[in-house]
Amino acid sequence: MASRGSESAPLVGITTYLERAQQGVWDVRAAFLPEQYLTGVTSAGGIALLLPPQDPDTADAAIAGLDGLILSGGADVAPELYGAERHPTTDPARVDRDAWELALFRAAERRRIPVLAICRGLQLVNVARGGTLQQHLPESLGTERYRIGGGVFAENQVAVARGTALAEVLGEDSVSVRSYHHQGIDRLGEGLIAAAHSDDGLVQAFVDTQGGGHVVGIQWHPEEDAEDRRLFQDLVTQARAFARQKEGTS
Repeated sequence: MASRGSESAPLVGITTYLERAQQGVWDVRAAFLPEQYLTGVTSAGGIALLLPPQDPDTADAAIAGLDGLILSGGADVAPELYGAERHPTTDPARVDRDAWELALFRAAERRRIPVLAICRGLQLVNVARGGTLQQHLPESLGTERYRIGGGVFAENQVAVARGTALAEVLGEDSVSVRSYHHQGIDRLGEGLIAAAHSDDGLVQAFVDTQGGGHVVGIQWHPEEDAEDRRLFQDLVTQARAFARQKEGTS
């Protein structure tokens, strides 16, 4: 594989939905992702590539040329994957997306590709590591504060844990975030440590201590805050370093 040069923009893959989409006379199933994710990557100096659900057996080949991976938000992770009975409010299973993204994450782990896991992405990584989820926070925590509905993102405060990799990016302080979820972490998966909490005790972020790579999971939506691109900038920085290391060993 030819060198792209140490100053080239790193390639960051972003997982997408497969949803019905209408444009003019067309009504088809299509790869879909809000533009904000793309802008988050490109404004930080990366090149964004879309990764729609497909054959999980191709995940390793799909990720081989990437320098970073974003697991994006979306529908609930199937509770069958963590041995729980389905709650009435849990979204219908998206078998194609769950299988594809689990395969992508495991391929990224093997290659130590930097990962930013956003909302559903955080939940998927937690499940991949053997953790569990609370399926309906209004029931388990008694609050609607994380999903007020109507496509409006809720504003919440999270406290970043001192001494974590996340604190190096966001500072050791309270951060205002934009939330849109009704599920959350119950038991943390293997090798993951909490890096942020809300005042009701819900884990709002984690970092990885096990895999030897860079994995940050956040329960909020940083792509919705155009004034704060620090998490995207951090991922692109990590991806650029990974690309240089990869070139140095090729």
